[in-house]
Amino acid sequence: MIGIDEVGRGAWAGPLLVVAARQMGKLPDGLTDSKLLSKTQREQLQAKLLKNCVLGEGWVTAEEIDRLKLSQALRLGISRALKALNALPVEEIVLDGSSNYVDAKYINARCQVKADALVPIVSAASIHAKITRDKFMRALAKQHPKYGFETHVGYGTKAHIEALIQNGVLSGIHRLSFKPVDLLAGVVV
Repeated sequence: MIGIDEVGRGAWAGPLLVVAARQMGKLPDGLTDSKLLSKTQREQLQAKLLKNCVLGEGWVTAEEIDRLKLSQALRLGISRALKALNALPVEEIVLDGSSNYVDAKYINARCQVKADALVPIVSAASIHAKITRDKFMRALAKQHPKYGFETHVGYGTKAHIEALIQNGVLSGIHRLSFKPVDLLAGVVV
């Protein structure tokens, strides 16, 4: 079985990351939605997951999200993650959420609301996605220290709004197709 989850869907900055996870051994106890776990818990679980799962990552840049819009960007991220995993069209796939963005050639794909909390292999994808994208955003914060990416990881917080007002929008990093960013886009850096 393959589990799929994403992180960064609603972020104003940075990429969308879709992870497809295939179980290869016994999954550790304690798997659930990554948002319900502390950073330490996620990291401890990921160390075990890397031994018992194969993971495919599908990155979609802010520019691609702006060009394609979110639904098609999700479709692209899922396609890239499944390709990275070398998924077969007959494998069972569980996708977190209520909308199926998996290519129709994957005949055994289904959606399940809250699968990231209820289906362990989807939880595994959720945990890896969160850790990996957060790490990316922390690295981005070192390149652009005025934006606070290390804390809000691109989401629309008060601190992020203030950074946009003070410093402008970062071309290629901020999602200009997102209305709040567009409204705050007085200056493109």
